[in-house]
Amino acid sequence: MTIAIKVRRLPHAQGLPLPSYATAGAAGMDLLAAVTDTVTIAPQQRALIPTGLTIALPPGYELQIRPRSGLALKHGITLPNTPGTIDEDYRGEIQVIVLNAGQAPFIVARGDRIAQAVLAPVSRAGWQEVESLDETVRSTGGFGSTGTGSVTEA
Repeated sequence: MTIAIKVRRLPHAQGLPLPSYATAGAAGMDLLAAVTDTVTIAPQQRALIPTGLTIALPPGYELQIRPRSGLALKHGITLPNTPGTIDEDYRGEIQVIVLNAGQAPFIVARGDRIAQAVLAPVSRAGWQEVESLDETVRSTGGFGSTGTGSVTEA
């Protein structure tokens, strides 16, 4: 199923392709850097990278912004607020917070694939206040309560 997304290209994105899927089975579309000059991100630093795009999502959808696995593995590049969320009512430019968790400076050039975007349906919660909750085996066990050791073969 294809969901139409209205997109407006800002002047600094002229000449760059719109986000697209790299393969027929890809879940994410590549987002490109719409920088006018290269941006160098030092190790352990972050930068806000523009895409030059504004969008209007249909009601009931969000656009999740996620890291690209190749950049993470090869260069330590990730997104600190992953997944980032573009809400259906946001009309500003899509920008990506890029974090260099690697050991060498990372250069972002115009047109570089910096992140991926995944269109996802949104479910709305309706809180129902109650006096008690049903019991479970885990109950109130929190961080590490299910164990930290390895699982052995059966």
